[in-house]
Amino acid sequence: MPRTLITSALPYINGIKHLGNLVGSQLPADVYARYLRARGHEVMFICATDEHGTPAELAAAKAGEPVADYCARMWGEQKALAEGFRLSFDHFGRSSSPENRRLTQHFAGRLADAGLIAEVMERQVYSPADGRFLPDRYIEGTCPNCGYPRARGDQCENCTKQLDPTDLIDPRSAISGSTDLEVRETKHLYLRQSALREELRAWIDSKTDWPILSTSIAHKWLDDGDGLQDRGITRDLDWGVPVMRGTEPWPGMEGKVFYVWFDAPIEYIAATAEWAHANGLPESAWRRWWREDEGAADVRYVEFMGKDNVPFHTLSFPATILGSGERWKLVDYIKSFNYLNYDGGKFSTSQGRGVFMDQALAILPSDYWRWWLLSNVPEGGDANFTWESFQAGVNKDLADVLGNFVSRVTKFAAARFGAAVPDGGDWGPLEVEAAENVANGIVAYQTAMDAIQLRRAAQELRQLWVTGNEYLQAAAPWTAIKTDPGRAATITRFAFDLIALYAALSEPFIPDAAAAMRHALGLDAAPWPDDPADALGRLPAGQPFEVPPVLFAKLDDARRAELEAQFAGAA
Repeated sequence: MPRTLITSALPYINGIKHLGNLVGSQLPADVYARYLRARGHEVMFICATDEHGTPAELAAAKAGEPVADYCARMWGEQKALAEGFRLSFDHFGRSSSPENRRLTQHFAGRLADAGLIAEVMERQVYSPADGRFLPDRYIEGTCPNCGYPRARGDQCENCTKQLDPTDLIDPRSAISGSTDLEVRETKHLYLRQSALREELRAWIDSKTDWPILSTSIAHKWLDDGDGLQDRGITRDLDWGVPVMRGTEPWPGMEGKVFYVWFDAPIEYIAATAEWAHANGLPESAWRRWWREDEGAADVRYVEFMGKDNVPFHTLSFPATILGSGERWKLVDYIKSFNYLNYDGGKFSTSQGRGVFMDQALAILPSDYWRWWLLSNVPEGGDANFTWESFQAGVNKDLADVLGNFVSRVTKFAAARFGAAVPDGGDWGPLEVEAAENVANGIVAYQTAMDAIQLRRAAQELRQLWVTGNEYLQAAAPWTAIKTDPGRAATITRFAFDLIALYAALSEPFIPDAAAAMRHALGLDAAPWPDDPADALGRLPAGQPFEVPPVLFAKLDDARRAELEAQFAGAA
């Protein structure tokens, strides 16, 4: 049985994610995991919340909660939304877990032993009123570029200019508002990525099947300017993984934590350990997925992420793995995505612009969103959500093609043959032709899914639904029943076989609709067709069925206009 490890980029803890976040990693990873399980793979599908760093502290302070309590609450909310969108994680972990703390400290110790950690004195802003160094995001002031009064010390969100805290006019602490700020020296640890530059380059160059988006971003970071730079891995914060050299204290680093970018990717490994511990399994159960010397040599590891995460996953996390000198599993394939925009602009929490995951589920069930997002997934370039496009996807694909087919077949059969699948005779030319088209369509669909070309896979799946409608229209059982009931029974039986097939093939994309189709046919499961040429004719005559409720309701123009206005954002 093939073994596939799948990880989705970790959603950050500070709030509910929007549809662009969802389609940029978690949702495509879920479709691929569901597909591989259906094909008989042993799959480990891992995700977690990314909980450390400045934004978590700021969000908790704004909510008036201790940061640990805030993160625990938001983890629960994000987990519930993932379940609402039917994301089939084997485990949804937390980067604040004890497992991640131990592993992060372990990797830091191994890197230090290998001479790949440098101790560097830096000059940073200190706030006597707060009694602490202030990370860039904890410093606010007026932007020297555009005059925006609430620019942060790392970037102005108004004009997007990259900034240093010392660039700000009238800087102040974002915690206390104090303007009594000093510049002091503080020691930090740096990962010496530059020492691994050529090893990383050789590894990346060996990945000839990766999307150009993944490799081009990696090469840009390797070669632009002075090339790959060493990167700080510690911060003066309270919330995070305490700096330790393995299990030993790190002299001079007391009170510091590891930088969130360093510990977050390690959480992929740690979350798998969390899965094993939550299920009462031995250490070997998770290590067989991650240690090549303990069983992971035959694992294929696939990562899903937005393009902004590519540098960390092509360079920094691999540098951590390679630099440890241990036989941890490196990624085999990185599937990266461009951005989903909202009606020609960016999603914005502060401006109420765009649809967020909780709002989406309050409007329509998850399958509606899953289908539109996956059939428009931003693979080749940025994609754009509009309500008009969403309406077309719901009405023309889901309602008119798939839903209409299931409704017509089951209603006709119930009216003419009763509540059981009729016993049809031999196939005629129309059935032979449709079966051949279906077999070819399954091959095309599987080819796209195997290559993780999800937009093309959605197109191939839709074409399979279209094949059923075209067959039904040409065969016309409602006409045949008048003169040749046997022929009408054959057509109906063939159409039922198509519904059973659609339940299997559609499950990765629209799992609730697939379950509804199975339920209507009285099936506990709809196995994937191992042989596309033998995909039909597996539903027994006499199988009881029900006419299901409408699979997909149409979105009318008036409702679309309401939603456009509701989510347009502040003027």
